[in-house]
Amino acid sequence: MFEAHSINAEHKDLIHDVAYDYYGQRMATCSSDQSVKVWDQDDQKNWNLSANWKAHSGSVWKVTWAHPEFGQVLATCSFDRTAAIWEEIIGETPPQGERSLKTWIRRTNLVDSRTSVTDVKFGPKSLGLQLATCSTDGVVRIYEAPDVMNLSQWTLQYEINCKLPCSCLTWNHSFSRLHPPMIAVGSDDPSPSNGSKVAIYEYSENSRRWAKTESLASIGVTEPVHDIAFAPNLGRSYHLLAIATKDVRIVTLGPPTEGSSQRFDVQLTAQPEDNLSGTVWRVSWNILGTILASSGDDGCVRLWKANYMNSWKCISILRGDGTQAKSDTSVTNMPTMGQIAAPNQSSTTRYYKLGSITNPNQVQKGLAPIPISKWQPIGRFQRMTWIGSDFTSYGSPPPLEKSAKALCGKT
Repeated sequence: MFEAHSINAEHKDLIHDVAYDYYGQRMATCSSDQSVKVWDQDDQKNWNLSANWKAHSGSVWKVTWAHPEFGQVLATCSFDRTAAIWEEIIGETPPQGERSLKTWIRRTNLVDSRTSVTDVKFGPKSLGLQLATCSTDGVVRIYEAPDVMNLSQWTLQYEINCKLPCSCLTWNHSFSRLHPPMIAVGSDDPSPSNGSKVAIYEYSENSRRWAKTESLASIGVTEPVHDIAFAPNLGRSYHLLAIATKDVRIVTLGPPTEGSSQRFDVQLTAQPEDNLSGTVWRVSWNILGTILASSGDDGCVRLWKANYMNSWKCISILRGDGTQAKSDTSVTNMPTMGQIAAPNQSSTTRYYKLGSITNPNQVQKGLAPIPISKWQPIGRFQRMTWIGSDFTSYGSPPPLEKSAKALCGKT
């Protein structure tokens, strides 16, 4: 069961991105009307507009929050070929009953790109205050704020030439020191002849540079990629990467097999056979990396979760009006663990009271307790069957009671 709330954002054009802060209590939206809006959630779970300003001179494609350790900081990117850093300044407390509009100040403009900047993401907080941008010129740029108390100064640390127009990127937020910094980049290049549209880059401490380590060519992502997201890694030995293209694809990047020259053992763990949602535009993980949400052309949000065989399936389809659509039949017809373990048994479970222990002396030391009776009628013809535990340690099951013999029609 879930609830759906509509918010009249009052943007004058198409909304391109919605981003929640670290605690999920603040929300930022950006639009082709060149503006950014920030919303705060009150105690009644209502969203109230707290700030609204013109951020760029072109369509604003993406907005993202920095970790709260660095304050209330936003980053945006736009068609006007720039990315911007914004910081919130709290003004005077308004009179009681009035709502204050908080002020956001542009701390810096990043103007290194010569084409539209299509995505912007803050790096893991363990790396300090770093920001990655990608643009249609095929270059990923990584910036760093040397002094987190002075957000007006950002230095361009690295430039990665991806050789394809970039549409989206994601950092790998891993808590393990064994995993080097990693970025995945997606391209919306429409030509399938240009090969894979996803590339993985890792930072090497030895060479102090970013290098391409995987192209995911083995899984054949040749369609335009609209969004990409690493799952939060809280201790897994492998990485999970969600890709939004003509459908949802979830890729596992595991340790390489012995003797392999590849950096990762790449496995495709989810690719729907039927394209029910049309083109997929956004993918987003929960904080544990166990559930994936995706949205597509059909206006629905689909939730994906791995089953006991580590196969990702759609578990729910949510509509914007608050109703739940019927899930895919391939999910509802999936066998349960009990059905697989005992395929010939009935799915109905029966529980019988087999007796009670009133005195501790009834339990033999070193042996499981023997109940009063485990002869029970089983099946259509009430045949008496021993349903107790393995009786090999006791020699044989106890004799059938007289009443039970009469029930079976035996003398």
